[in-house]
Amino acid sequence: MKRWRTNGAAGRYLVVLAILLAAGRLNAVRAEPKAPNAPTFSRAALDRIGDEVRNEVATGKIPGAILLIQQHGKPVYFENFGVRDPDTGQPMTPDTIFQIYSMSKAVTSVAAMMLVDDGKLALDGPVSKYIHSFADAKVGVDLSDEAGKYPLKLEPLKRPITIRDLLRHTSGITYGFFGEAAVTKLYANPQLYAGDFDNAEFADRIAVLPLADQPGTRWNYSHSTDVLGRVVEVASGQTLFQFEKQRLFDPLGMSETAYYVADQVKWPRIAKPFPVDRFRVAGVRDPTLPRRWESGGSGLVSTIGDYARFLQMLLNGGKLDGKWYLKPETVALMTSDQIGPETGIIHDPFYFPGPTSGFGLGFAVRTSPPPGTTWPLGEYRWDGAGGSFYFVDPVDDMFGIFMVMSHTQGGRIQLTLKTMMFEALGKGQRKD
Repeated sequence: MKRWRTNGAAGRYLVVLAILLAAGRLNAVRAEPKAPNAPTFSRAALDRIGDEVRNEVATGKIPGAILLIQQHGKPVYFENFGVRDPDTGQPMTPDTIFQIYSMSKAVTSVAAMMLVDDGKLALDGPVSKYIHSFADAKVGVDLSDEAGKYPLKLEPLKRPITIRDLLRHTSGITYGFFGEAAVTKLYANPQLYAGDFDNAEFADRIAVLPLADQPGTRWNYSHSTDVLGRVVEVASGQTLFQFEKQRLFDPLGMSETAYYVADQVKWPRIAKPFPVDRFRVAGVRDPTLPRRWESGGSGLVSTIGDYARFLQMLLNGGKLDGKWYLKPETVALMTSDQIGPETGIIHDPFYFPGPTSGFGLGFAVRTSPPPGTTWPLGEYRWDGAGGSFYFVDPVDDMFGIFMVMSHTQGGRIQLTLKTMMFEALGKGQRKD
């Protein structure tokens, strides 16, 4: 990758950012002024973060990536690394399109909460009001025995699944990827993704499967957000993409965000992984293929510039460039822990937020700092199966986004980079 040589490292990044902003590849935003006493990043620390990513590329662990750190509404670090296509050698550029997988969940959650703000959805309203097939939902109780047989006993719900349950993954719905329970294996059936189905049909397919738990009793990562996408459709009278495009994507300037890349001219801009990372996630396929299913849980493609606009709106408390998308109190609710000890909600063995975090309405939420650090409370985040991740830190008025296509390396890199970013703000000590 070409590196700019100007008046030192700081000058190099200022030139890169100026060129990107002039080209429209990274949209400038007007942030709400806040956290004036937040610590700032040292340039030397930012250079070390860049060196870390360059080493990942140089040692063949990832083909390429893009990293953005934004504070007080302005990029403090933005760089492209390596290539976006290891087969052709095309360099990584700011307009590269990524499959963002579960980073889609934040977008769908915001869409649903916009309808809550509109008075068209109630958080504690039953899902069956919008998807009637959930009125007959049952819980599957595993009666496995020592002989290795796994019969299921179906029990009625003690209370209906609510919209809140879908947002915080306490619906009892699950995924088919984690564990060997009898219910989990039913969700792993490839027929769940067979054919060219739409959101309505997919929600009905989920509804006939038994729940893994009674609603409101356990956090279980799941297809809940896919079902939520169908609720958005029913409540709005539009397809999920139509609603998101009208209310989020177009107003925010997220012109590259969609459920597949329809324009063939853009196909060379799609990031591709190494062969070891070429796989399907939850039925999501090649992003160039048209499909009726708009997976609210994992189906979006986007660019780092588009997603930065989305996160800046959230960091601003629901507002960007003078336009309100969510009420400030709605953003505060979404980004506060909804499954704390006082709720009695059990954390599943596959509890991905980790021991220092709870979960809000669409995001993991930091509730205590990791040992040996002063990481900020209230930081909220999630990631995607392709390795990309984001986090938002309201205390320091900043967010970070790392875009990559590397399922096998993403989790390791995320921990390393986040640790280095917070250390660059003086919020932890290096362990090496």
